[in-house]
Amino acid sequence: MTADFGHSVLPSPLSVPVLRLGVAGNYGLAAADIPHAADRGANYWVWTPNFKKVTPGLREVLAARREAHVVAMLGVAYTAAMVRRGVEKALRMLGTDYLDVYQLSWLGRGSSFGKGIQEALLSLRHEGKVRALGCSIHDRQRAGALARDSILDLLMIRYNAAHPGAEQDVFPHLGHRNPAVVAYTATSWRQLLRPLGIRMPPWPGPVDDGPAPPPLTPSLCYRFCLSSPHVHVVLTGPKDRAQLDANLDALAAGPLSAEEDAWVRMYGKAVRAKRRLPFA
Repeated sequence: MTADFGHSVLPSPLSVPVLRLGVAGNYGLAAADIPHAADRGANYWVWTPNFKKVTPGLREVLAARREAHVVAMLGVAYTAAMVRRGVEKALRMLGTDYLDVYQLSWLGRGSSFGKGIQEALLSLRHEGKVRALGCSIHDRQRAGALARDSILDLLMIRYNAAHPGAEQDVFPHLGHRNPAVVAYTATSWRQLLRPLGIRMPPWPGPVDDGPAPPPLTPSLCYRFCLSSPHVHVVLTGPKDRAQLDANLDALAAGPLSAEEDAWVRMYGKAVRAKRRLPFA
């Protein structure tokens, strides 16, 4: 799946090489930060029409080299007409002929997946307006079922050290069809980054530019997700360019060692026990 720790090739029908840290532009990035991220190799973008602040920057990178970038649009849809309207609006806003991925957002709560919607998705893919179909989903058991048998080419799922349940509920089912896997909430809504007074054994890895954890650093959160061979991309939603650069730098550190992975899992379990985390 991965050419190296920092890169992967998304499965068919996309078959596009991507940097494994995908960028979501809804947490404070400016339009100019998108070409900057692209210059650093980023080419997987999660976008909605509400991300107006970064849209000019995304239009710029797509105009320069459309085939090198993957745009995954999150769309809320309860009817087939909503799907089509959302896609056609997105194409106009981004100045492109196609979306790489159309994702039904928060499937089961924020979007429906009935027969009409599925037919609309397949029609858009047949017309070439959408290359691949996906969803974001919190329900891991349903995600596992969709991995086994559905029209979806990509699953965007919650996965982090405090919520590793996808390892039992989703990952074992991927071999049936090989959908792409995009992980989000790597920091568990920043709860893995906050000091919680949890006592831990000594950190087994190197210590750079500061005290050893706990809490975790963003770099450790992203590296935990990307150390899984099942994850093609993990999303980051930086608040500014400095955070963006720091998160991209995490890729250079490579996968966690076995000892580091065990420590991060122990900490994630302790965080989960200390706080009732959302969407448990």
